[in-house]
Amino acid sequence: MALHTALCDLLGIRVPVLNAPMTPQAGGELARAVGAAGAFGMLGFDEDESEEAIAEQARLASAGGARFGIGLAAWVLERRPALLDLAIAMRPALVSVSFGDPAPHVRALHDAGILVASQVQNRTWARAALDAGTDIIVAQGTEAGGHTGSVGTLPLLQLVLEMTDKPVLAAGGIASGRGLAAVLAAGAAGAWIGTPFLLARESRTKAAAQARIIESDETQTIYTSVYDRVQGKPWPAEFRGRALRNAFVERWHEREDEMLASADAVAEFGAAKQRGDFTRAHIYAGQSVGALHDVESAADIIARLESDATARLAACRAIIADA
Repeated sequence: MALHTALCDLLGIRVPVLNAPMTPQAGGELARAVGAAGAFGMLGFDEDESEEAIAEQARLASAGGARFGIGLAAWVLERRPALLDLAIAMRPALVSVSFGDPAPHVRALHDAGILVASQVQNRTWARAALDAGTDIIVAQGTEAGGHTGSVGTLPLLQLVLEMTDKPVLAAGGIASGRGLAAVLAAGAAGAWIGTPFLLARESRTKAAAQARIIESDETQTIYTSVYDRVQGKPWPAEFRGRALRNAFVERWHEREDEMLASADAVAEFGAAKQRGDFTRAHIYAGQSVGALHDVESAADIIARLESDATARLAACRAIIADA
């Protein structure tokens, strides 16, 4: 018995899972490891990352002819349009364009033979992605780590599934085979999973951040704009970031203007980020942190997701009684 959905056929994979293109944790080594384990690996880049660094991560991801994808933010492409040409030159199988309208970029990607996905956070963004002609829709709930919207994964997934026959992936709060089985049973073609891969050995997550993730539980995240504001990152206001709570964010959440007026506060954050002090610096992570306990390989994460989801879906047969 094996999992199989339309996503498996579309991307040529065995396990209907993509790692989220977390920035910068989802580098080339992680993408290649996820792909080698039977799922689909995605690259994520910081909006300020150099073209040379991006190209190097793509080289790592594609070693040996491996297929991979790239995650881009629409608002970043507006400021750095050359990134689209760079992404196309890397010859990924899939590019996601999210956090803004993907429409200006879909034709160029399709002309290059590249599939297009878009993360959506509500009905309006889902309609925009569908009208743009994207091939895959990712229903990203507020449980997700990093930048996201304010609607829960399950309500959003149900809504998006009613809007299209295209493959829909679920994102946000999925950390186990049970979670994967749940969204597949609802009709999703797969899962877009981020936070568990922060603990993958192949990720670019710092060891100190991994330790903080392991010691955190499901109550210890916050949906905030503090970290974008203190770093001067112009993320659209509707996409706040979900991060682990710490002393800095507890002090300045919903007091961002006051924070920016304090040179000491801005300097405090900058110094903490520089030295990797995560009692002040940020770790973007989702509500699934409470289910995560160990650093392990991407292959082990994928294997467990696959086996546990298969077992759970097989067990669901007992729920349906004969008439």
